[in-house]
Amino acid sequence: MRTSFTPAAAAAGGLFIGASVWVLFVGIGRIPGISGIVRGLLRRGEGAGDRAWRGAFLVGLILGPVLASAAAGRPLIRPDPASTPVLAAAGLLVGVGTGLANGCTSGHGVCGVSRLSPRSLAATALFMACGFLTASVLRRLL
Repeated sequence: MRTSFTPAAAAAGGLFIGASVWVLFVGIGRIPGISGIVRGLLRRGEGAGDRAWRGAFLVGLILGPVLASAAAGRPLIRPDPASTPVLAAAGLLVGVGTGLANGCTSGHGVCGVSRLSPRSLAATALFMACGFLTASVLRRLL
């Protein structure tokens, strides 16, 4: 599958991600790591206000690409060629990894690194190393 990289689109995407991090952090003092947002949404005993911002954030993550595709008049996301069991296994492994790392790539890689958190710098380096290793091994095997 061929992708088309455009520096302008990548820069715009980075600016939007950075802006969303800034708005949430400055607005309510929260770090938008997806695994923490989902975990907090599913946790019992959270206040209604806490659940509301978490739910709104996740709805925005889903609606954003849908609205962008509608505005462009074409699908912007291609279906993944992997089978459902492979995607389910991958999702399970990502979930286990976020539990072990006490956060995900969005929390550590985007938010933690920008705050120069030593824990996030180490976690992001480990995420990247494992990704490189996995891609290299799978490329050789498949």
